[in-house]
Amino acid sequence: MLVEFDNISDEARVWIYQANRSFSEVELEEIKAKLSNFITQWTAHGSDLEAAFDIKYKRFIILAVDQEKQSATGCSIDASVHFIQQLEKEYNVDLMDKMNVSYKQGEYVAYKDLKAFRKMAKDRAVTGNTIVFNNLVATKAEFLENWEVPAKESWHGRFLN
Repeated sequence: MLVEFDNISDEARVWIYQANRSFSEVELEEIKAKLSNFITQWTAHGSDLEAAFDIKYKRFIILAVDQEKQSATGCSIDASVHFIQQLEKEYNVDLMDKMNVSYKQGEYVAYKDLKAFRKMAKDRAVTGNTIVFNNLVATKAEFLENWEVPAKESWHGRFLN
């Protein structure tokens, strides 16, 4: 069952997929329609999942499931991963690589592989105050509070001098 992201429980489990590029306006509209359709049909052991999605900065897809109503199971999580992989193929974009870092440069969202981000930290091109996206958050509440954080407050901090 599709619900608005703002209305799903703060305890809902979230999965964040970051794209290696921004989506165009046309792509965003198509992806939103595909996400709505997927979530409307998304089930766990035959029961509808209360789920939501959001897209931030034209490049982050956030899926959320209210686990208190119906838990996402291995098969339902596999279905969501398969759906994301289909988006990757259809839009020629990388959404699954967790070894990349997104961070803010002013209002612009930059995307680097981990090796390049480490070098930038060493060269002080990014600092502890650089806003990074912590895609390891597990709940909607953590997403709202700890997704966009200074690098020194995230796992990214280990690369800073």
